Order: sequence, then structure tokens, then C-alpha cells
Amino acid sequence: MCIAVPGKVTKTEGNRADVEFGGIKRYVSLALLENISVGDYLIVHAGFAIHKIDPFEAEESIRLFQQILKE
Repeated sequence: MCIAVPGKVTKTEGNRADVEFGGIKRYVSLALLENISVGDYLIVHAGFAIHKIDPFEAEESIRLFQQILKE
């Protein structure tokens, strides 16, 4: 089972992006998606961005994960 955590794009460079997950940045491939910009939220699997997610949903998911980790 996988848990998908949204990450926020902080920088794009060609077909790659820096994506931040709770303070940790990862360099990911954008080969599977189009029209990705700084500030977008993505779901990443095995180094590839596989889905662009709505910012409201992403921020709510991040808030819930943070709440779970505090308990």
C-alpha cells in the first residue's frame, strides 16, 4: 500500500522540478504531466510526478497528515 502525500513545486527546469514535501525537497521528473508551474501541488511516485492536485485539497491533506503526526 502507498500513501500519496502532495508536494509543492518550488522550481521548474525543463522537464524536471524541485518539489517540497514537509520541508524536504526532491528533484522529480515532469515527463508524465503538462503545464506544471511553481506553486502547483503534485503527487509523486518513484521520482515521477503522476498527478496534479487541487491546492485546497493538497493543503487540507497536508494539514491532516501534520495533525496525525502530532498525536
